[in-house]
Formats: sequence, structure tokens, C-alpha cells
Amino acid sequence: MSNSDHTHCDVVVIGGGLQGLSSAYHLAKRGLSVTLLEAEYCGRHASGVNAGGVRSLGRHVAEIPISLMALDDYWHRMPEVVGHDCGFVGSGQLQLAENEAEMQVAAERVALLNSLGFHHEEVIDAAYVRKLVPSISPHVHGGIWAKRDGYALPFQTVVAFKHSASQLGAHIHEQTPVLKVESHGADWVVHTATQEFRCGHIVNTAGAWANGFARQLGEETPAKTNGLMLMVTQRVAPFVRPTLGALGRPLSFKQFDNGTVVIGGSLMCDADEVARCADANAAALYKSAQTVTDLFPHLQHVAINRVWAGVEAFMPDSIPVISPSSTVQGVTHAFGFSAHGFQLSPAIGRLVSELVCDGRASLDLHPFSITRFQESGDHPS
Repeated sequence: MSNSDHTHCDVVVIGGGLQGLSSAYHLAKRGLSVTLLEAEYCGRHASGVNAGGVRSLGRHVAEIPISLMALDDYWHRMPEVVGHDCGFVGSGQLQLAENEAEMQVAAERVALLNSLGFHHEEVIDAAYVRKLVPSISPHVHGGIWAKRDGYALPFQTVVAFKHSASQLGAHIHEQTPVLKVESHGADWVVHTATQEFRCGHIVNTAGAWANGFARQLGEETPAKTNGLMLMVTQRVAPFVRPTLGALGRPLSFKQFDNGTVVIGGSLMCDADEVARCADANAAALYKSAQTVTDLFPHLQHVAINRVWAGVEAFMPDSIPVISPSSTVQGVTHAFGFSAHGFQLSPAIGRLVSELVCDGRASLDLHPFSITRFQESGDHPS
């Protein structure tokens, strides 16, 4: 292929989930020419099929500064950022403790955060829980409350960032899977079935498929691919305002204004990375439904209207890779968000743009280095 067939830009972003769209938005905002390549359509997998939790609550300590940046600088200011509120509702998030042992875990968690200078989580007792959620089962002992958290609508968020990135000049190509990347002098050439894109920098936000591109660069990680499920109920009368999780078992639970209830919480199922699809697992869904009816017995006879699944990359330490390549120049990775990347995504794009444009990020990203698996001896199997 001759040079006239190459499409030139400063940065090619691989993957049109929210990490990729946010990266494209921030990079274009910094004045770079950006092309984003998405294999299917933007938000098809983890970004479009997650529960939409805007959650600083319960995060790995290393993620908290990123989460608070996302909450303060983006989610509570979304109309100023992308011209749309993305369906954000500041409902607060509550992580339930169902026994005294879990209350002890809650107290130790919040004491640790306070010692590190973080005060966004607070322990609350059973009476406060009932004030927030009067319909909760009487066995609940208390929990951890994050009053500035909430939820948003993934589809609206994807559309808002896609539109804003495009308005800033980013070129977004859907139905354009990347086949391979290779260096060409000081540049990179990104190959698709119909075109080659030449750029100075690649941003790898390809989600469950990002590890494949890292492997091409000689830095495979122990990422695992799984399906991620959600289910939604028929409409019921309003009974809960906060978004709920649980300390002792997986749960992500919220009621929308239309009365439907969305139930998730890292509900895993098998995924086919090649076919790019996941199959719902009835047994896992039943277990999650049991958790919900334990907490809200009045929901026992409520029907499940719909179940869906997407494909996500999970890391063994449950935190993502946000890192320059350790083997080549001109590549930045952001993947492996392990079912909790939605809330982080506005800040991830900003941090990626800092790595690309400035050579360093404004937050400490060492815990997210792609080399940490070599450092820990946790090599791919």
C-alpha cells in the first residue's frame, strides 16, 4: 500500500468503549488529531451493558484518587463537560452490612481511609439505613454511606462522549476492527481490513481484546475475559432511592424513576472472545435474585423482564492497567477495568491525555503499571 493510502493522525485510539471515547475527547481537547477505531459500535460491551454505578464507595485504595477526580471534576459537572447530564442522579450509594462481623469490616475500612486522608465514606447504623431505605429487611445492621455517589445511564454517557469527541475533531470509525499494529520508523501503522492508519501514538483501550494488542508488543498480561450480566425487573412502586451494594456478597442494585429495578454486581458468565459475545448464566442470576429478595422480601414475586451480557477484561488484582508500554515508545494502555470502570472513565481519558501529551500523569499511576505483574511474579498462564 502506498503512502497516499495511509490515513495520518497524531493518535489512534483502539476501542470505542468509554475509556476510548473519553481518551479521544481529552486528546482532541488538547489539540491533537485523533482517530478512534471500534470493532463493532461504541459502547457495545462493558461500557454499554454495565449497571451505570457512579461509585467512589468501596474502591481499591489505589483507585480512590482517580475516582474522586472523576466524581468532583466530571460527574457532578457533566453538563459543563459534555453538554449533557448523562442521566446522572446523585442518589448516594450504600454498602449494606448484614451482620456484626460486616459492621466491623465497615468500621476498619473507614478508619483506614480516614488515616489516609479520605473522608468520602462514613459508617452508618441500622437506624440511619432505615431512614435512607425504609423498606430494607430488618436483619440489616448498618453499612457504609457515600452521599455524593449515584448512578448514570451508560448509553447516554457513551453518546455524550462520542458526540463531544467528534465535535472536537476526533474521527470515529465504527465496524472497523483493528487487525494488527506495527512500528514504521518513528510512527505506528494500525491495520484494519480496509485501511491503514499511520500515527505517532497508539492508545490501547480495547477492553477484553486489549491484551491481544499488548501481546503484539511483547507485554502480555494475565487478563482474563469474562461475560458480565445484568437483569431488569418489571415496574414496581418506588421503594428505594440510594444505589445499593453489600459488604458480604456481590450486589449492585438501583431503582429508576420509571419503577424498574436493575440488578447486577459482577455477575459473571462465559464469554467467547472470538465471537465477541457472552451467554447469560441462569444459576448466577438466580443467586443474585436471592440476594435481592433477602434484602427486600416484597420483591419475591416481581418478574424479570430482560437479561443481557457484555464482554469485559478482568485483572487478577481487580485494578486496571493505566500505563505507558514497557516495551515500545508511543503506546499507552488503559484496560482491564474488571467491571468497575464506568465511573472512572471521564478521569481515565484525562490521565491518558496527560501521559500522551506530557509524558506523565497528574496522579500517581504506579499501582496500575503494566509491569506490576512481572514485579509480582504473576505471569500469564
